[in-house]
Parts: sequence; structure tokens; C-alpha cells
Amino acid sequence: MEWLQIIVTLLLFILIIVPLGKYLYCVSSQEKTFADRIFNPIDNFIYKVCGINKDEQMNWKQYVLSIVTVNAAMIFIGYIILRLQGVLFLNPNRIGGMKQSLSFNTIISFMTNTNLQDYSGESGISYLSQMAVIIFMMFTSAATGFSAALAFMRGITGKKEMGSFFVDMTRIITRVLLPLSIIIGLFLVSQGVPQTLSGTKTITTIEGKFQDIAIGPVAALESIKHLGTNGGGFFSASSAHPFENPTPITNLIELLSMMILPGALVYTFGLMAKNKKQGWSIFAAMAGLFIIALPICYYAEKAGNPILAHVGLNQIMGNMEGKEVRFGIAQSSLFTTVTTAFTTGSVNSMHDSLTPLGGTVALMNMMLNVIFGGKGVGFMNMMMYAILTVFLCGLMVGRTPEFLSKKLEGKEIKLIALAIIIHPFLILMFSSLALVIPQGVSGISNQGFHGLTQIVYQFTSSAANNGSGFEGLVDNTAFWNITTGIVMFYGRYLSMIILLSVAGSLAAKRSIPVTAGTFRTDNVMFTVTLIAIVLIIGALTFLPSIALGPVAEHLTLWH
Repeated sequence: MEWLQIIVTLLLFILIIVPLGKYLYCVSSQEKTFADRIFNPIDNFIYKVCGINKDEQMNWKQYVLSIVTVNAAMIFIGYIILRLQGVLFLNPNRIGGMKQSLSFNTIISFMTNTNLQDYSGESGISYLSQMAVIIFMMFTSAATGFSAALAFMRGITGKKEMGSFFVDMTRIITRVLLPLSIIIGLFLVSQGVPQTLSGTKTITTIEGKFQDIAIGPVAALESIKHLGTNGGGFFSASSAHPFENPTPITNLIELLSMMILPGALVYTFGLMAKNKKQGWSIFAAMAGLFIIALPICYYAEKAGNPILAHVGLNQIMGNMEGKEVRFGIAQSSLFTTVTTAFTTGSVNSMHDSLTPLGGTVALMNMMLNVIFGGKGVGFMNMMMYAILTVFLCGLMVGRTPEFLSKKLEGKEIKLIALAIIIHPFLILMFSSLALVIPQGVSGISNQGFHGLTQIVYQFTSSAANNGSGFEGLVDNTAFWNITTGIVMFYGRYLSMIILLSVAGSLAAKRSIPVTAGTFRTDNVMFTVTLIAIVLIIGALTFLPSIALGPVAEHLTLWH
């Protein structure tokens, strides 16, 4: 029965991504859709007010400059609001302004689509900040990643111009994120998720004591939180809180919300490349890695907690520490795998309470950072490995490396190598820094192997723009706010800029005719090879930290 719940969720995911992928292709290519009568006037109004030329075409440098400029402006405005929220309106609970380091961390976190929260959502931020900063940036950060992926697709599929960032961002928000968020938000409200601007309610319990019940614009945040693969939450407990995720039905909707757009984007790539098999081969590689991870997490949690078993507690239900009874092992394991594979960061169970092997799955999903991933970034990272795979296979069989009818040369491979190195460098170097500086070590709540995992997980989540955490870590300090802020910033923008430059380089090249000697990239052999390359590079890079953390903890607990 538990596996049936998981299988139904995955089948619904597959059924949704094909029509949604076709719609995304029409939106990105500005082809006619059924919704044009509604959205064309809205888009044209925005273009006119903002002075956007909807026919403008950008090269990769102009596209990158537009991303950086727009994001920088939103970071500045959002930072000011967070600092001044204590004296601004829509603050019925009279929450004070954020301190400097926390404001820096928060604004970087939400602009980079990470949503790592070092504050308590229900008590650390006003309604104005929730809507004008948090929810606003959930839309714009998701649209930024989505736009970058579309520009990347245009470049590697042979289009000389990459489109307009301003047009892409507008159309993605108005035609995709906003309407879907409204539909999902209304459904969540129907299931009991609050949506109000009223302040915290104080009630009298059956014991005659007083209790404060935090409410607010929860449904609006929850819908775009998952749809935009943002993560975080209105409450500290995220989607484990009954006001964010009250029923198994809302759990299903939130799971699908995280999955459908990253999955559909891969299908869109196949349409843009005019080769559906090419899109499905990339999708199969992502799905293959996901299918490897999910059973490991499930059976690790199903095996139970050996520490509790040693003191005589029955573990027939599995490791239920940190999990909600209304979801159980199956839905908690699926949510954990999805939220780290699709780099969302929302949680319906506490990852710090996962078994060591369950925690390893969450860690490896983010370390690889290619299993669908967040809005656009996961796809771009997988294509980065696809290009590397073509290059390596071409060298081994003596063929000229070509990808999508474009010759791969030293410039592209050097940039790809640099993009691959950045992710582990940020994780491992900053983890090492935290272990040698007193301000870092003082945040560890568990000594030994689990304490190391807490640190590595925090920086892995930050570098992968995921946002989930081992919440045993005391992270709301100047050291953790600043270091994770830096990792989130560079983890987001460096790889995005480098990969757009690769796309720009390929776009400028002449297409090479496909011949009998061309290395095929749309078949099963390529998919299997791509999975192997991803696992080999990931294992070689992160195996020492995994061995010293969760693997060593697992061996200690069970033996």
C-alpha cells in the first residue's frame, strides 16, 4: 500500500509533464496558445509600463547582464524592507526589523531560489515582508532560473540569439507561475490552509492555559513555494506544520507542485531541439538517478532506529522520529527524495532525524545537483554533464566530439570543467572552514560523525540552492549567516553565468551535418553513460565527506 502511494504520485507526474511541456514550449517560443486572449493584454501593459521591447534579442552577455542587474536591484530593495519591517505597515504582530547578518542571509537566500531560513517564519518576519519580499522573490527567483534555462536551450540548439530576459521573465510569471499558483493556492485554502492578514490568535486551551496560534497569508506562500521549487516555509516546521500541509491530499499536491515544472522543462528541451528522443534521453538519466535514490531512503527509514531498538522500543513502524503520523514512512521518504532532488528545500519531516543512510540520499541528491533540480538550474547542470560525456566518449572512440550538431572544442570543455569544480569547492572549502573556526564549531549540536554531517549538509544545501537543513545546527549567527550567504550567491550565479557563456559559444558555431560517424546522444547507451559519468564524478568528489559523516555513523549504529 505504501509503495502504491509512491507509484501513483510518480505516474501522475509523468502524465502531467507532457502537456505542460508543450505549453512551456509555446510560451518560450511565443507561439499561439489557448490563453493568449487573457495574457496578451496583461503582458503588453507590463511591456509598456516597464519600457520593454518585446522584439528585442540578446546575446549571452546581454542576457547575463540583465539577470545580474535585475536581481541586484531586487536584493537592495528587499534588504531595506527587512531591515525596516518593524516600522512599516502590515505588521499586526509588531515584529521588529531583522539584524544585519540575518537580513543579508535572508535576502540572498530568497533571491537565489534557495530559501534557507535562519529565522522563525511565524515570529521573525512581518506580513509585508512575507508578501513584498519572500513571496515576491519566490516568483522572480524561479522565473530567473527558468529564463536562464530557456536562453541556454536556445543557444545549444542552434539559435544565434538567446531571446530577451525581460520578455522571458514576464511571460513565465504571467502565463505559468501566477495562474498555477492561484489554482494551487485556492485548493490549499479549501483543505484548511490559512490565508488571512489577521494577526496571531490567542486561545484558551482545554487545560485553561493560553496559547498563541500563528496565522497569515500561508496559502499564497505555500503555492509558489513548491511550484517555484523555492522551499522554506511560513512556519519553522515547513510542510510538516498542519497549517502548511494539513492532509495527505495537500501532501500529494505539494509533491506534484515541486516536480511538474522541472520535469516538463526537459520535455520542452526535446521540442526545442526538434528531437523528442533527445529530451527523453536526458529525462531518463534524471529519472534513473531518482529511482536509485528513492528506495534507499525508503528502506533506510523503514529499517527503524537502532538506538531506540536497543532500549526496547518496537520499530515495526520504522524510524518515525521527526516524522508526522499522517504521512508515515512512505510519504516522508518520497518528500525527502523529491525536495532534495528537485532542490526545493521544503520538508514534511525533519532531516536531522533521518537515519544515516536516509540522510545520505538527501545529501547526494544535492551534491549531484542534476536530478531535475530547481527551476532551470538542474536541467542546465545535467546538460553540463551531457556535454562532458560527449567529449569523453568522443575521445575514447576516436570521434570528433559533437553535441546537437555543434563541435565541442577546448573553450567549452574548460568552461564546463570550471562549472563542475565550483559546486564541490564551495561545499568542501566552507565546510573545512567551519570545522577550524570556533564560531563554526560552536553551532554543532551533535558531536562526532553526525556533527560533521550537519555542517556538510548546511553548505551542500546552500550551494545547491536547496534550503533544507539539519535543524540541529545552531545557524542564526553572524558566521553561519554570512558564510552560507556567500555560498548561496556564488553557487547560484557563477554556474549560471558560465553555462550561459557555453551556450553562447555553441550558438556562434556553424552546424555540422549528422553522419554515420556522429556520436548519438538520444539513445539508451548515451543515457546509461551519462548516469555513470554523473555518479563517478560525484563519488570521487564527495566520497570522503560522505564516508566520514553518514556512512561512518551508520556503521557505528548498526555494528
